[in-house]
Amino acid sequence: MSPATQEKQEVRSYTKLYIGGRWVAPSSDAVIEVISPSTEEVIATVPEGQAADMDAAVAAARKAFDEGPWPHMSPAERAGFIVRIKDEVEKRVPEMAQAFTDEVGAPVGVSESFVAYALKMLGDAATLHERAVFEEQREWEGGSGTLVREPVGVVATIIPWNGPVGTACLKMGPALAAGCTVVLKPAPEGPSGIMMLAEAIEAAGLPEGVVNIVPAGREVGEHLVRHPGVDKVAFTGSTAAGKRIMSICGERIARVTLELGGKSAAIIADDIPLDEVMPTLSFSGIVSSGQVCAALTRVLVPRERQQELLDVMVPFFESVKVGDPHEADTLLGPLAAERQRDRVEEYIRVGVEEGARLVTGGSRPEELPRGWYVQPTLFADVNTKMRIAQEEIFGPVVVVIPFDSVEEAVEIANDSPYGLSGAVYAADVDLANSIARRVRTGQITINGWDMCFTQPFGGYKQSGLGREGNVEGLAAYLETKLIQGGTPPAQG
Repeated sequence: MSPATQEKQEVRSYTKLYIGGRWVAPSSDAVIEVISPSTEEVIATVPEGQAADMDAAVAAARKAFDEGPWPHMSPAERAGFIVRIKDEVEKRVPEMAQAFTDEVGAPVGVSESFVAYALKMLGDAATLHERAVFEEQREWEGGSGTLVREPVGVVATIIPWNGPVGTACLKMGPALAAGCTVVLKPAPEGPSGIMMLAEAIEAAGLPEGVVNIVPAGREVGEHLVRHPGVDKVAFTGSTAAGKRIMSICGERIARVTLELGGKSAAIIADDIPLDEVMPTLSFSGIVSSGQVCAALTRVLVPRERQQELLDVMVPFFESVKVGDPHEADTLLGPLAAERQRDRVEEYIRVGVEEGARLVTGGSRPEELPRGWYVQPTLFADVNTKMRIAQEEIFGPVVVVIPFDSVEEAVEIANDSPYGLSGAVYAADVDLANSIARRVRTGQITINGWDMCFTQPFGGYKQSGLGREGNVEGLAAYLETKLIQGGTPPAQG
């Protein structure tokens, strides 16, 4: 059984790490205290992994890959274990969602949907063997051979706090399907759900060392990235951190997948009624307090329609209930950390200084003196030279940028160091498709917005490297080997 306990003060406490298929004592008495973003009180504690703990986790994963049965099982056998993990996660969805709300401040409905993503991702990973080709015969002029796709090895999975269980499963699922073993490091701000995931993995009965989980800070995370026993790093987080990880991996040519920041644009054409736009646009920029990499935080609108758009968006922003994320009618909870609120407030100040028009929001709710809250904030008359139009704010701040032609709209959308998500709203579907094909971004939705993780998800430019989801995501965990000549084994 897991060492999780629930004290009288409602502090969720873990005392051990999940390494080598069992709960083990950490190498030190260092502890991560998780602070509630809504009450500013300690609500959970987990061991803070040190370099020695990471070394133990990598050693366990290395042994499981080099000596254990996991990489030698058939893809269908591994899929059976992934199904068992999914079943165990499903049993824990309510408590995982509760932990997400407690630790990150996401409203209850958002937390439930984010954790439910994990089930979709594990379900997708469990069927990859039915779609992927792990071995095939090749012939060419003068020769023939067998093309074999083999697991890359030990994978270091480093995830952020803004959807930890779902992000972990997005990476862990295909890694396990490929035959890799995993060392998972959650962020210090939201580790409880991942410790519950460890419980699910334990209950699923995977071979020892196939998955290892060690919460830790940045320095120990960097130790994991540098570790010579790690073959591949799969990271989701900020672009700044991604650059650092990529540079470290480059030193030893370690494989790396990066899912990083975004500044996604929604382009509104001049032929579509706004009542058809608002159902998906209105909340897409501020969902989970804007702490979503794919959020539509730039809204591009024909200049003559800007005021029409503001007349619809402002009442919505001002009607959003900001408050206790545990209350069912709350739409916007706090930001996840005090430093994050400070960052958002600084961007709002910069936007005003740069000459953008602050239409609504821009401050802390007066009725919420405790907690790291910021009102949903809307800027208008923004141009692409402003920092609030170029940099990822990661808060409930949306900028409206007017344009004078479709060509200019595409130029504005592409005038960004990022390219992760986006949307096009147009009554003319041919026009919408034409625009969508010209925007340089990893995913883009016509007349809506979605993050589809069961299909290739990832970004252009500084939004990342590689793709996650489906067979394209599986490919990131495989190496390709050509065996020339010889007689292929008989197929049973």
